Amino acid sequence: MVGSGKVVGLGLMIVSAVLLAAFVGWVLTAFGADETSSGGMTLGILLALVVLAPIFGIGVYLFRRGAVEQAQFAVVTQQKKLLNMVLTQGQVTIAQLVAELQMPRDTVEEMIRDVVGKQLFSGAINWEKGVLYSVESQQLTGDRKCPNCGGQLAFAGKGLIICPYCGSEVFLTKRAAAETAA
Repeated sequence: MVGSGKVVGLGLMIVSAVLLAAFVGWVLTAFGADETSSGGMTLGILLALVVLAPIFGIGVYLFRRGAVEQAQFAVVTQQKKLLNMVLTQGQVTIAQLVAELQMPRDTVEEMIRDVVGKQLFSGAINWEKGVLYSVESQQLTGDRKCPNCGGQLAFAGKGLIICPYCGSEVFLTKRAAAETAA
């Protein structure tokens, strides 16, 4: 379960705080009844801290790690939504993505670059028009035609083909890039 460390961490922090409070209360009542000396009380509290502080610290760590995990999962969910939109519709404008994802344009463009960098997106992007094209890698490797203007594509580097006519950038997955280079 995503973010479960947050719940476990919060539980550890609460349990250790309650145990420390109970122990301090017990020591204070014992000190009030003249059953312990001040040195014994200090030693008892110190031992309780030595035992409970690491548990509390682990709880804090797990809580923070769970929060980070939830944030990362939210980003992955948005990226998956972006990819699904492009793959199912075949062609999507950045404006449509901004509206659907409810994110600023800069964030959506950064997300597009991120999925391209992770080689999860195989298709074309025309940044001037703001259009993403889902193109099957088989089509690109076979006829090397631009999905935007139909012009002949030029291989520009690792996983990237640029249309010299309209400037569209076509991104390929590793397998498709290897087939295109061959």
